[in-house]
Amino acid sequence: MVAMTFLVLNAAGAQGGAVARRLLAAGLPVRGFSRSGAVPEGAESVTGDLTDAEAVKAAFAGVSHASVTLPMVYDPAVVEVYVRNIRDAALAAGVCHLAFNTANRLPEGETGVVAYDTRRAAVRTLREAGLPVVELRPAVYLDNIAAPWFAGPLAADGVLAYPLPADLPVAWLSLEDLAAFTHAALIRDDLDGAVLKLGPEEAVTGADLAAAVGARYQLLDVTAFETALAAVTGPRTAAAVAATYRHIAADRALVAADPSALDLLDVRPTPPRAWLAAQPWARR
Repeated sequence: MVAMTFLVLNAAGAQGGAVARRLLAAGLPVRGFSRSGAVPEGAESVTGDLTDAEAVKAAFAGVSHASVTLPMVYDPAVVEVYVRNIRDAALAAGVCHLAFNTANRLPEGETGVVAYDTRRAAVRTLREAGLPVVELRPAVYLDNIAAPWFAGPLAADGVLAYPLPADLPVAWLSLEDLAAFTHAALIRDDLDGAVLKLGPEEAVTGADLAAAVGARYQLLDVTAFETALAAVTGPRTAAAVAATYRHIAADRALVAADPSALDLLDVRPTPPRAWLAAQPWARR
């Protein structure tokens, strides 16, 4: 039997960190790769940048399973370098299972939205190389609401302001549940080539989500959201993220509930209303 080692890329990030903690809690050997070297306690740390082919190769050495979430970088040329290095390192290591988190539901076909198109191209590159890839497509993260520009008005004024229409049903997903899906997908032997839309059984509107904590919902102007985000991430990343919200508002089915992954992976996410109600900063 081949010894298992689980590599988590971007392990210092919110998504990768959640995955690493879930795998560690399951008693699995975890190696975390990050630019800072910071990884959850109990994980082996490898420091490096995805643009450094040798660092990525060192991270993958001896790895059997890999969780891949790319940084919030959407320059196609840079992402191409990331993915080429991941592809070459994963092939050299003979990785048995690779879970690629697109961090968004991806529309069918090219859209001109770089947050979508760069991730679709990344998956295509990995698949064409013959790697055993399962593609994980979350809808919208509940944890986004914890950002100051959302959580502040909710806690202070009882207003959940978010850049999606109030009546749009969304398959909101917490990062902990993303990690549960990733864990379940990685330990399966029969998901090579699968595309899984992640989310709870029920999609919930923003208005219903706000009502669960005694708040009211307010549509946040996407341009205002982009401006606030740019102060943290820079204008290029903020523009790429904002473009996804504009697209979702026009393609409402993109974030709908899809129970197929729940049954396939036997994961039962926390209902969105319950998740929000459990957050101390959201209680009214």
